[in-house]
Amino acid sequence: MNYNLNNKNAIVCGGTDGIGKAIAISLANNGCNIILIARNQNKLNNTIKELNGEDKHHTLCVDFNNPKELKEKINTLLTSLNISIDILINNSGGPKGGSLIEAEEDEFRTAFDRLLICNHILAKAVVPGMISLKSGRIINIISTSINQVIPGLGVSNTIRGSVSQWAKTLALELGEFGITVNNILPGYTETGRLKELALNKSKNLGVDEQEVFDSWINNTAVKRLGLPEEIAASVTFLASDAAAYINGHNLSIDGGRFGV
Repeated sequence: MNYNLNNKNAIVCGGTDGIGKAIAISLANNGCNIILIARNQNKLNNTIKELNGEDKHHTLCVDFNNPKELKEKINTLLTSLNISIDILINNSGGPKGGSLIEAEEDEFRTAFDRLLICNHILAKAVVPGMISLKSGRIINIISTSINQVIPGLGVSNTIRGSVSQWAKTLALELGEFGITVNNILPGYTETGRLKELALNKSKNLGVDEQEVFDSWINNTAVKRLGLPEEIAASVTFLASDAAAYINGHNLSIDGGRFGV
């Protein structure tokens, strides 16, 4: 389905791999001009070539472990382009796995900077323009751990919860300006990140990696992993005018996940 996002300007974070890349492709296919953000310029350049309308997109190379650099670079870029942003997709890789009690304090600080502070920096950079347009979409890619914590992802479970509350508060504050803020909660989705988690879990449990995948698959009603494109389709809908009355919502896209 085409949601007619022609000439809308969108920022897509973590846009060179997995879910972020699928979102960038989907938005571009529906007419968006994309600012693609990631930390590897070569991957950014290669991804831009895969987007519909290659010449109308831009890249920003920055590491979300350095929020100060992000703040400087995004404000400089938006000023130089002289545009307002219609759609912000906050998406970043999660912290490493491990039990909560064994986590070091700095792991929380790093994850908080990457997953919440950087979201906030980007929101503050784009919201004034959205207010002037009386329209805007902020969509955060989080995790189903918001609803049900995932064993072995202690730091991620903790910080993802704070991101959800940040977004719901922002939804209350910005709704009157035609700006919606929603969270996407992907379940087990075929990405490089999931493969890393499966490998770590298989080592910790002393089992074959495929056994880990099988356990995840069997904990969904549809008995399979999700695809990045399936997440992207829902994001594209939320970014459209058709979703203007959906605000402050956590949307699980998890194949009917249950158990752990």
